[in-house]
Amino acid sequence: MAAQNQDELGYARSISSHSDKEKGGAVITEVTSYKPSDSEGKLEPQAQFINTDDPFPESPDAPIEDQQLTVRAVLVGCMLGGIIAASNIYLGLKTGWTFGASLFGSILGFAILKPLSRAAPTFLGGGYFGPKENNVCQSAATSAGSLGLLFTSGFPAAYQLGLLSVHPKDDIGRLITFTICCAFFGLSFTQPLRKFYILKLKLVFPSGVAAAYTIHSLHVGRDAEVTARKKTKALIYAFVFAIVLRVVSEYAPGVLWDWHVFYTLNRIGWTSAIGVESWGWIWEWTPAFIGVGMLTGINASYSFLGGSFLAWAVVGPIIVAKGMVSAGTHYTWHINEPLAPMAGFRDYRQRIDTWIYELYGNVSYLFKLFSLWDILIVRRSLEDPINQPSPRYWLLWPGTLMLLCASFSEMACNWRSLYAAMRSASGMLLQRFSKNDIVDDIVDPVPEHERVPFWAWGSLLVLSTIVTCVVMGVQFGQNVGVTLLAIVFSFLFSFIGCESSGRTNINPVTSIGNASQLIFGGLGRGQNYSIKRGELLNLLSGMLTLGAAEQAGDMIGDLKTTHLLGASPWAVFVAQLCGAVVSIFMAAGLYVVFSTAYPCINDLSYTTCTFPTPDVQSWRAVAVAVSSSTLPIPPSSGYTAIGLGLAAVLSVVAKYTVVPPKYHDFIPNFNAIGIGFIMNVCTYPLAMFFGSTLAFFWRGMFFNNYQMYCFAVAAGFIAGEGLGGIVNAIFTISGVSGATYGTSVGCPGGVYCG
Repeated sequence: MAAQNQDELGYARSISSHSDKEKGGAVITEVTSYKPSDSEGKLEPQAQFINTDDPFPESPDAPIEDQQLTVRAVLVGCMLGGIIAASNIYLGLKTGWTFGASLFGSILGFAILKPLSRAAPTFLGGGYFGPKENNVCQSAATSAGSLGLLFTSGFPAAYQLGLLSVHPKDDIGRLITFTICCAFFGLSFTQPLRKFYILKLKLVFPSGVAAAYTIHSLHVGRDAEVTARKKTKALIYAFVFAIVLRVVSEYAPGVLWDWHVFYTLNRIGWTSAIGVESWGWIWEWTPAFIGVGMLTGINASYSFLGGSFLAWAVVGPIIVAKGMVSAGTHYTWHINEPLAPMAGFRDYRQRIDTWIYELYGNVSYLFKLFSLWDILIVRRSLEDPINQPSPRYWLLWPGTLMLLCASFSEMACNWRSLYAAMRSASGMLLQRFSKNDIVDDIVDPVPEHERVPFWAWGSLLVLSTIVTCVVMGVQFGQNVGVTLLAIVFSFLFSFIGCESSGRTNINPVTSIGNASQLIFGGLGRGQNYSIKRGELLNLLSGMLTLGAAEQAGDMIGDLKTTHLLGASPWAVFVAQLCGAVVSIFMAAGLYVVFSTAYPCINDLSYTTCTFPTPDVQSWRAVAVAVSSSTLPIPPSSGYTAIGLGLAAVLSVVAKYTVVPPKYHDFIPNFNAIGIGFIMNVCTYPLAMFFGSTLAFFWRGMFFNNYQMYCFAVAAGFIAGEGLGGIVNAIFTISGVSGATYGTSVGCPGGVYCG
């Protein structure tokens, strides 16, 4: 195999795709090897497919790894996972996207532990550090960095609806205990599914394969040390650059971060360009989403940009022109309205008012043309969402239905393997309790003592169930029967997460959570719950399902890495347990930090916010819709949603029945298109488009260089911007942020735009 031969230089093509809410990572689908030719020692390409099924052969020169599960690996992994947790809260609130820590933990874990293993004495963490221990470190990082989606979706929606306390810091106990409920289900669910998905179906789990090959390249081969040094430096440089840019740009956002191109064109004479600016078309130098584009490839990125263009450059202006949405004329009084308090930066309402008034002198005229206020002030709660919806609200429903239809069509097209997985998991349980010997036809290459025993994952599942029932009953007033039903659905939906992650690297966890909301919203209405109780019930139940599906997809991807490296599932299981404990406190604590710095995240009285929170908008809308006596969806929006939902279904069905696999990259990704409808900020699809296009040409023109640096640079960009966001939040709380000391050069109207 190319990646294991000293004379071969292989590459992995990264084409992962995921929705805005989904866990994403690098995907390896093919390899081209290069072998010395007979003349002049040049390298000639020879196409091959990489190994994604069988464990890598042991290197005869490598020492035996007696200790895979070590304190140093778990501690470093949890530390790196904490960085990713911070990044995920920031990026999730910005865009609804969160990212796994597998590549970041693999490379940076190696960079920390390899020198330590050589320099320190044994009792201080020295001793041989090999690929299997590296896998343990990476798995701890993945687990510690998970669960961020809980605090970028359901919980902010609950606060916006007034279902919890006024401030998240007043609920820190409830936030932590609920996160405990979600932290271990997915981990226990994956253990009975390991044999089926990894050993029998041999699904790819692209992120897991990418991590395995990355770790293997760092440890094995003639040039492993040189490769490791280069990748580590690239990751660290990209990481530091992203942090510095994110922090420094707060003090000059109009120069270093956001480029208001169409506003500038308007100022130099092209007055109609202001309409493009008003719909959110701004260029943003965001390293994280340039990095995401480098990893996701052109299918997801181009679909995302296409969905944004369709929504915010075609459909949006049409529905305004046709009078199908409120064009903002009823806001002409807002200049003299008392301003809502803003934390850490000037009120954006006053900023836009001043700017428009200076440009046109007649605010209502510009509103009639472009509905600027209605586009930018996306958080305003309209009194009549059916007859006078905002463009943002109108477009939300087609986007949400496309996500649901695309995700469940994928599930339906793979129903046989889902059904077989359920039978396999049930069979393992029956095998434990049956008096008759049940023949297991799946050969497990892992020695018995390295497998996760039934008592370990079984007791974890039982204990998690008990804790969840107690927490949901005591702290949220939910009866045991409803909680048990939510746990059952968490288990069932975890199959979807694992199946989708294994085949496409898309884990549609928010679509899964929204589907669970629909189920429990109907249950609440059937029990005649009050509207507020029904909303809280479907949000909490949806988050239980989301947490389980998110963790199951992540953890089984780690088990794929473990399988390829021939490592111990038991060691990885323990590392994941430790990481899950860290994720509980990191996710909840960081959410409180961000909510303190930016209270607009949870309070709809703020007109705009630094964080668009697209996931939150979707969760809140579904919670309200399924708990209301009448469906609060504008008819025209509903019909459009049905049409685009059917298009999503037909697209997925065609992919599995008509279109040959080699052309699948040309089929639009309706998950990404739906995200484009939900997210009214167009800077992120533009950045992803730029990143994926850059990676495409980088790979084609400088392949060896791409192979060495692309994954590392992208992982550094993603983690670095998220950590820079944490620094900015701390600066905001401390009163030294860019809003206080920054410049407004390059911002519309000369008003600070950070």
